[in-house]
Amino acid sequence: MTALSLMGVERLKDSVTANGLSTIADYIRWAFSRFNEAELFYGHGTDNGWDEAVQLVLQSLHLPWDFDRSLMSCHLTETEQHLLQQQIDRRIDERIPLAYLINKAWFCGMPFYVDERVLVPRSPIAELIEQEFQPWLGDTRVSKVLDLCTGSGCIGIACAAAYPEAEVDLVDLSEEALQVATINVDNHELLGRVECIQSDLFCALADRQYDLIVSNPPYVDAEDLGDMPAEFHHEPELGLAAGNDGLDLAWRILAQAADYLSDQGLLVMEVGNSWVALQQQAPEVPFAWVEFAHGGDGVLALSADDCRKYQDQFKMLVS
Repeated sequence: MTALSLMGVERLKDSVTANGLSTIADYIRWAFSRFNEAELFYGHGTDNGWDEAVQLVLQSLHLPWDFDRSLMSCHLTETEQHLLQQQIDRRIDERIPLAYLINKAWFCGMPFYVDERVLVPRSPIAELIEQEFQPWLGDTRVSKVLDLCTGSGCIGIACAAAYPEAEVDLVDLSEEALQVATINVDNHELLGRVECIQSDLFCALADRQYDLIVSNPPYVDAEDLGDMPAEFHHEPELGLAAGNDGLDLAWRILAQAADYLSDQGLLVMEVGNSWVALQQQAPEVPFAWVEFAHGGDGVLALSADDCRKYQDQFKMLVS
């Protein structure tokens, strides 16, 4: 270790010793206060400073949510205190999303490994998965699912859990994203039923057919991308940016989905705030815009029949 790094360690030790903090509860309270003072943005798993502080401290210490709360008064080792000091400082000074600091996010109640190669899971599509896409799927038997623009693989893996007999393809253009998705497929013991495929949308899928295509593609327009809080700039721009109106990928997906859906199949796609522009450009298409009990909007459902009926129009809208 260099003299400079040794000096840094000594300064950190002095800071920890001097701050008077020693217990789990101390560090949660302290993190909460510092987060409030720093006016952080919350939108990558929590929506307030208290939940963020609790999650950062417990997960950094490898403690489960349901651990005995009497342990909150337990004193931390010097190493643990140093770790928490660093985690809290980085969350504030660098505005790194919590999920990247602890390399974990939850989706549909399932844990997923995440890092800066993928977006942090947060799609309202989770609610649809838990409802097995009803009422839009009806009696359709789901045996093949496509998660297009998969990122961490969270949507497709959650679909695999919801449909234990189905095969699932996780597709992404990014090799780095698929490396993360592969970690999650392995962690959830789904090798053999869930396949990771590198592809520019449908290009590498040949004549595959799906009962359900679910996609959370990039959909942030140029203006919103520039206005995003600092936390979002740690995420890969490839997973966010989608042209001036946020619909570059969405129209391509709509133009091709009909060729990959089974007769009674369903397309579900998230376009976020760009839903207004999409509906305005295709006002006659009967998109079903999902209403969510737990928040979120900009998710459409469209039957295979309607994907075919309007396919030529969708192709004309591809930039």
